[in-house]
Parts: sequence; C-alpha cells; structure tokens
Amino acid sequence: MFAQRTGWELAANRLSVALAQRKAENRPILDLAASNPTECGLRYDYDSIVAAFQTKSILEYHPAPRGLESTRRSVADYYAARGMNLAVDNIILTASTSEAYSFIFRLLCEPGDEVLVPAPSYPLFEFLAGIQDVRQVRYPLVYDHGWQIDFHSLEKRITSRTKAIIVVHPNNPTGHFTKAAELSALNRLCRAHDLALIADEVFLDFALASIHVESFAANDDSLTFTVSGLSKISGLPQMKLAWLAASGPNHLKLEALDRLEVISDTYLSVSTPVQLAAPVLLAGRHDFQKQLAARVGKNLAELDRQLGLQRPCSRLEVEGGWYAVVRVPAIRSDEELAIQLLQKEGVYLHPGHFYDFPGDGYCVVSLIAPEDDFAQGIAKLLVLAASQ
Repeated sequence: MFAQRTGWELAANRLSVALAQRKAENRPILDLAASNPTECGLRYDYDSIVAAFQTKSILEYHPAPRGLESTRRSVADYYAARGMNLAVDNIILTASTSEAYSFIFRLLCEPGDEVLVPAPSYPLFEFLAGIQDVRQVRYPLVYDHGWQIDFHSLEKRITSRTKAIIVVHPNNPTGHFTKAAELSALNRLCRAHDLALIADEVFLDFALASIHVESFAANDDSLTFTVSGLSKISGLPQMKLAWLAASGPNHLKLEALDRLEVISDTYLSVSTPVQLAAPVLLAGRHDFQKQLAARVGKNLAELDRQLGLQRPCSRLEVEGGWYAVVRVPAIRSDEELAIQLLQKEGVYLHPGHFYDFPGDGYCVVSLIAPEDDFAQGIAKLLVLAASQ
C-alpha cells in the first residue's frame, strides 16, 4: 500500500529511547544538543515582532510565484549588507530550506539520479533526497589541521547519474567554511561534469572570528543554488521563511529560475503574513546574532578551559556555526558513551555517528546551550570519557 521511498526504519534508536524514558520519569536533563534558539534563554524584541504582523494587508492575497517583490528586496538587502549585489529576480522564497532543497532536486533530478553530500554533516539530506526519489552519495571531508574536502574521493564518486554537489558553508557540525581554493576546484568539477552546486548557508553569519566570509550567492562560475532563511539568521525557526538564490552562467541561471518559478507556483507555500513581516524579522537578526555570538564565545572558552585540565580529550578546530566536535577516547562506541552519559549524569548530546563521522571517538555539543548547563554538562562528559 505504501511507497517504497517511505520505508524508513521507524523504531527509535537506543539513545532516543533512553531520552524518552528520562523525560517520562521527569528527571533533569542538561541538553548539550540544543538546536532551538527560542528555548535557550535568548531575548527577542517581542513588541516589534508582534507589530510586524498587525497590518490589514495580511488579509489580502496577491499570489507571486517567486514571492512578494518587497520581501525578496529585503533578502537582497541582507546580501547587500554583506557587500553583494544580488538581483531580486534571482531569489525565490520558500517556506523552509528543506522546501528549497525539494524544489532544486525536482529541477535537476530524475528518479534515481544522485547528489553528492558531505560527510560528516547533518543527517537530514538522506530524507530530503529520498523523498524526492534522489539518491544521496556521501563524499568525505578529512581533518588535517582543519577540515577540507577530499577532492580525489569526491571526483571518484561522480557518475553519469550525478546532478549536483552539496556543500554546507559553514558545515554542520564541523563548523568549517569552504575555502576559496576549494570553491575554484568545485567550479571546475561542476563545469567538467555538467553539475550544479548547492550551497547551504544557514550558519553563514556565525563566524567565530572577525573575518569576511564570501557567500556562494556571488558564484557565477557554475550554476549555483544558495539556500538560507530566518530559522538561523534571525533565530526564528517557527516563522517558516527561507529562500534560494540562483547564480551562475546567465543562460543556465535564467532557465533554472523560469523552471523553479513553475515549481513554486504549483505550491505557493509561503504565507503572506510572514512575507510582509520579513523586513522586521530580518532586521532583528542584528541583536539576535550579537547575543548568540556572545553565548557561543563563552561556551567555547569554557570548553577549552575544561579540556586544558589534562584530560584525554580535545576538540577539533571550528570556524563558525553553533556546534563543536569533542574528540574522546574511542574505548566504546559513541552511542554507548552518549547513553551512559544520559542515564548516569543526565547529560544529553549527539554521538558522532549521527553525522557520519568516520569511526568512534566523537561527540557533538551545542554551543548555544545556556552557559551554566553547558559548563556542568561538559564537566560530566569529560569525567565519564576519561573514566574507562
């Protein structure tokens, strides 16, 4: 009765079962996997956000396949603040970056075609691709004094069914940015094999150092689709507004946008109220990002302080984003460590295998967790990791 594409393994994993049990017992949890900024004690300008929706215009309906021009102008202004001149017509609004991916996959892929996905990275790609009848093929990121793309392995994975290469900039959870030399190599591969480049930039604004990081939306050397949205930029995942921006050789870009417009017109999923509120919601990013940067900086400093206390653990280099990767002794599986930590100490975090790390000995911790919770949770993690 059901489609094969939905034949997922629906049984909860052992860590999820342990988490559900602890919640059911109403026992305290120090959440070092926190990803929802609205639940991390950060402040929002409630009055401005509410006022942005208090207009009679939200009762009017003027369907626009690419999204309201005024909203797309606000998105273009966001890029202008980063020193980029992005044309309004090169932007298509979506309800989420997940929906943006679905549009791009539908544009590029026939059933059974392939997209190349980095590993380690977050596990959502498998579902996004599978629902669209697209096969994800992982290419490795390697760690050697920082993260980098293994281009030899990447090129070997390109087949006649490959349609696109995905990069996450900065990557989640490794927190590294794609470097200029890597972008040049990616463009060469895309041109040589008629591939598109898909760049996920939801964490672009969260560099840990005061450096200017270029957006892929400025890339014209190969057909490129850049996705982002309010969920991370303004810390508003509930507002459901994202976008994709197309760039590249003009003839390819224009044809892609025309086809994407038809796909978007078929669904018209972005609500009018959130589009009208978008200028205010985007403007609120400045205060939100300032708070979050302070939180991330303090938690990272605390992590380094505790790691410096002669324990057999370390962290991998991180350049941006909300997460850090902690290297622990691989004397048990990452999942087993995470389960023991939760059951014995009430600390919840993600084991590395959730993100396709190449072996055991990795834990991923959220740097946006409340500072006291973070400090306590890290202390308990490091004691347990060193205890056996």
